[in-house]
Amino acid sequence: MVYRRPRRAMIFGRFQPFHKGHLHIVKWAFEQGFEEIVLLVGMASENYTPRNPFTAGERIEMIRLSARDAGLPLERIITATIRTLETSIGSVHYVLSYVPRVDTILTRNPVISKIFMDAGIGVMKPPLFNRDEWRGERIRRLMAHGDPRWIETVTPTTAEYILSIGAIERIRMALASD
Repeated sequence: MVYRRPRRAMIFGRFQPFHKGHLHIVKWAFEQGFEEIVLLVGMASENYTPRNPFTAGERIEMIRLSARDAGLPLERIITATIRTLETSIGSVHYVLSYVPRVDTILTRNPVISKIFMDAGIGVMKPPLFNRDEWRGERIRRLMAHGDPRWIETVTPTTAEYILSIGAIERIRMALASD
């Protein structure tokens, strides 16, 4: 039997929280013909802060819950974490050492695009999906202010999970101490 590596794309993000915009990018990536999607949870070493209130483990849990809610095949989604690091050409090789081999990174960030292209990795720019509503900063602000509209930005099971871990109070406390 000959091993054939699946065609893989990587989405590198903080996922604070993992919301419907992220989920739509994963769906879009599968539609582009990628057999597996690697979701690399960045800034895994930072949590309980206003910008990064969720732990890496909580973000992985949200990814899995969201994928299940959307009926996506969990066996085709790979999650990994990486600590906070500087963006540089050297960091590309470091990042790639944390994930299975990928063909392409999906990003809208021009700096990330450039350093991955320079390292020989393909880059695709995914479309924006309801960016005004589905943006982590906005969602965290809605949570902090007790605005229930945040619930519509994540899948139902993910919303239940966020409530179950006391994240709303955590975000309020983190913002108060900032």
